[in-house]
Amino acid sequence: MFTLSTFRLLIALSISAWLAMLSGCATTTAGGAVGANRSQLLLISSEQLEQTAAQGYSQLKTEATQKGALNTNEKLLQRVRAIARRIEPQTGIFRKDAPAWNWEVNVIDSDELNAFCMPGGKIMFYSGLINQLKLTDEEIAVVMGHEIAHALREHSREQVSQAIAAQTALGVGTAVFGLSQTTAQIAGIGYQAFIATHFSRTDEAEADRIGLELSARAGYNPRAGVTLWQKMINANAGGQLPEFLSSHPADSTRVQQIESLLPVVMPLYEAARR
Repeated sequence: MFTLSTFRLLIALSISAWLAMLSGCATTTAGGAVGANRSQLLLISSEQLEQTAAQGYSQLKTEATQKGALNTNEKLLQRVRAIARRIEPQTGIFRKDAPAWNWEVNVIDSDELNAFCMPGGKIMFYSGLINQLKLTDEEIAVVMGHEIAHALREHSREQVSQAIAAQTALGVGTAVFGLSQTTAQIAGIGYQAFIATHFSRTDEAEADRIGLELSARAGYNPRAGVTLWQKMINANAGGQLPEFLSSHPADSTRVQQIESLLPVVMPLYEAARR
């Protein structure tokens, strides 16, 4: 009998075979001090995804404006943008092209505990994340560095590429699921998909590493990474699961991993402060 378990096994085997045949894998970033330059599967161009992200970000801003929720707190907006201005130049450590991205930073007035950076440098913070968790500038910088790291490493592009590889390797996919997307259509996902992306543990670990280095080089104390995730854990324990945690799992192990990075990034912070 052709069961769901059998089909899942075929998916795994097919993807493995496809990945084994690929020779065009690359890395999107240099390693930096923390080391983050593993080989990645990239089957679509950055331009494809960045164009989609820009359109989605514009749509999100329009919807927020219509609700009277975009950039309503000028003081908070300027605070977040000031932190971004210090971090953005540091992205050149990992990608020479990144400082020249068309960066944009906005704040939505919402109780959601959320923030993200779309491909190409489109950053959005939700006021609830900052206000309800009472984030310091250093903690905001850690969040922002982490989200920017996802964009630098092009984790969304990697996920789309994996979906393309799966569809290409599995000719049965169209028959079983009724799929008809072309490569371009798969790439053309809406902004909701970017916001709701559930990154892998590898992606999250990379974003933690790169994000801490970015914030440290920008002159923000990377120890804030520990206090940030402790606040996230406490918010979760209190029965209030932040939207941020739906795709960024927080636990004591993660705090320990961040603490292990401090000997590497603290000298960068101290040099920046000097």
